Amino acid sequence: MSRFDDMKLIDTVKFIQEKNKLKPELAIVLGSGLGSLADTITSPLKIPYESIPHFAKSTVEGHAGELVFGFLNEKSIVCMKGRFHFYEGYSMDNVTYPIKLFKALGVKTLILTNAAGGINKSFSPGDLMLIKDHINFLGTNPLIGPNENSLGPRFPDMSEAYSKRLIELAKKTASSIKIKLKEGVYLATTGPSYETPSEIKMFRNLGADAVGMSTVPEVIIANHMGLEVFAISCITNMAAGVLNQKLCHNEVTQTANKTKETFIHFIQSLIAKI
Repeated sequence: MSRFDDMKLIDTVKFIQEKNKLKPELAIVLGSGLGSLADTITSPLKIPYESIPHFAKSTVEGHAGELVFGFLNEKSIVCMKGRFHFYEGYSMDNVTYPIKLFKALGVKTLILTNAAGGINKSFSPGDLMLIKDHINFLGTNPLIGPNENSLGPRFPDMSEAYSKRLIELAKKTASSIKIKLKEGVYLATTGPSYETPSEIKMFRNLGADAVGMSTVPEVIIANHMGLEVFAISCITNMAAGVLNQKLCHNEVTQTANKTKETFIHFIQSLIAKI
């Protein structure tokens, strides 16, 4: 840890390492309704967020708020069972702090998952979408402020924010287990209100295929630190105006729950090949 300058990070790593000797090679962040993957981790050690120094607390339904260490397909992993969001009132530093922790613990690969609204009219609730790129509509960036030189460069490149290697591996994995995947661009807004139909039309014209309220800050900070990133969205509902119905969070969690077996099978199979 000596090469990291952030004293908070050093403090958090010390706390984690006193409780857990496992050195994770891969980290997973689980979004709304997708936490059941963490239940398949073997030899799990669960640490509630509220007990971890300098960690925020997850306040959203469908986010359990646990850091889980253990193994998936013989890979040592650390898993966030629920994440932090900008709309919860947390700073970008709070939102991305776990990703910095993962890097400090020795993680090299980051898998991000989320629940998203489908903008692409060829999508349906329950689809899984590989994220090939994103549009940052949050109006901010987690790297604003003094640069943490011990973590990464002032101006990180984002031309391959999502690893092409892992995207191709994911496609081959899905094909081998007969799971159909969509592929597209994810657009992040702050939330917590859902978008208006006019906003969704605009986002579609901008090239977005799905919309959500997370993931992008984590991807930016991960690229800043040199982690290899893979991300996938569970399309839990169609975005405003696509269908003639109102949106609610219960639909998000219910659809994610219906999709969980396919989602778990895919992620487990992908991890085995990484």
